[in-house]
Amino acid sequence: MANQTLAASDGPMAINGETPVIAFDGVSLAFDDKVVLNNVSFALLPGRMKICLGASGAGKSTILRLILGLLRPDAGAVWVHGRRVDQLSEAELMPVRADLGMVFQEGALFDSLTVRENVGYRLFEETRQSIEEIDVRVREVLGFVGLTEFGERMPSEISGGQRRRVAIARALTARPKTLLYDEPTTGLDPITALTIDAEIIKLRDLEQVSSIIVTHQLRDAFYVATHRAVRAGDRVDFEAVPAAEAHETEFIMLRDGGIGFEGTAAELRASTDPYLRAFLS
Repeated sequence: MANQTLAASDGPMAINGETPVIAFDGVSLAFDDKVVLNNVSFALLPGRMKICLGASGAGKSTILRLILGLLRPDAGAVWVHGRRVDQLSEAELMPVRADLGMVFQEGALFDSLTVRENVGYRLFEETRQSIEEIDVRVREVLGFVGLTEFGERMPSEISGGQRRRVAIARALTARPKTLLYDEPTTGLDPITALTIDAEIIKLRDLEQVSSIIVTHQLRDAFYVATHRAVRAGDRVDFEAVPAAEAHETEFIMLRDGGIGFEGTAAELRASTDPYLRAFLS
């Protein structure tokens, strides 16, 4: 699917009957003489996940900024939830961004606000919901990430892994259609990172949230790609993804400004391309 035409003049083309929630069509971007993206095309379908890999400076985070409308491409089109964001004004971008949730590398919590206030911040600032309604939603999402009892603590009073889970809860509060993760497990120890991986999997599989993950943490990327969450009564279990569902989470490898690989975890591991083999080692 990489570097193919994925959009028409009035919107992204349907793929197997589904309209992509995000589509890049021939996107190019350069900063001065440095080409960051060159004719990049890909599509994210509803409820699916793309994991974006690449060397430092390959353009991974640039893709997230283009989706948010913080950058505009030099050429090509960026479609988000049916809107061509590279042609929208700042005011027109606001409702598009309202359907996007962003989880930053360091969590980016407000140190002066409690966990409850951090999680509910977007609802407090951008909606007319009552405090009671917001508190119900905040308790709901804190329960989803297993932090119900931490609502009145300050960010400084919880661990790094808990802060990342609060950041996920905050991104989830407004019920976005799509979540964007920028290095969600960087700097965390393996056990703590696994708890973040579990939340990401749960959102994809239990909440059907579409998502793009930018990461260089290969262990976490492959775990998310090869496991799924299933409800088992009152608990959630994690199991290997059946081969028939492996295509629902795909990797994108950025290389020399373009997409050097796009496919499943098994396809990536089986690649004989020297560059990919070196990257994975």
